[in-house]
Amino acid sequence: MAASRHELVERNIGLMVILTVLVIAVGGLVEIVPLFFQHSTTEPVEGVKPYEPLQLAGRDIYTREGCYNCHSQMIRPFRAETERYGHYSVAGEFVYDHPFQWGSKRTGPDLARVGGRYSDEWHRVHLNNPRDVVPESNMPAFAFLDRPADASTIEQHMRALSKVGVPYTEEQMKGAADVLKGKTEMDALIAYLQVLGTSIKRVN
Repeated sequence: MAASRHELVERNIGLMVILTVLVIAVGGLVEIVPLFFQHSTTEPVEGVKPYEPLQLAGRDIYTREGCYNCHSQMIRPFRAETERYGHYSVAGEFVYDHPFQWGSKRTGPDLARVGGRYSDEWHRVHLNNPRDVVPESNMPAFAFLDRPADASTIEQHMRALSKVGVPYTEEQMKGAADVLKGKTEMDALIAYLQVLGTSIKRVN
């Protein structure tokens, strides 16, 4: 009897498609829905704050230049990773990241805890010519980022983020463009890098 039912499903492509979709849907719901009710995945850890305008502009540059293609921001809970990079990543660190930068691709090192590890000047030299500080690096140079940061869209970006739950105040949003005046894209990118992972450092 069981064999005949199995044969029926295999011979009926439409039924097989429907059952496959049903199994995937149920499995997805079982895996995903509970995460919305776990505070550890939906609430920020202590010390996490929304990105300031300069940091947010730097994050935009980071994604625009495709830095995430070579650098993950996710430290796994394995000894080899925590000894090299620091405390493993937790979901509450990234509640204000849209989109978050988790991933597994690492041509370069993970940057989840790079904040405060090097000076601003080190980052500046590294971005201008990575091989000046890391001779074996295959990272391209980003000297062209030494140009004025675009302040024209930062307020709109912050307003969009506020609609998805990032707690920016009206004062912060209205003053965002002024914060970027006189700053370069390199300044912004360094500001972003210098804040990465610092909330967990403060907690622990």
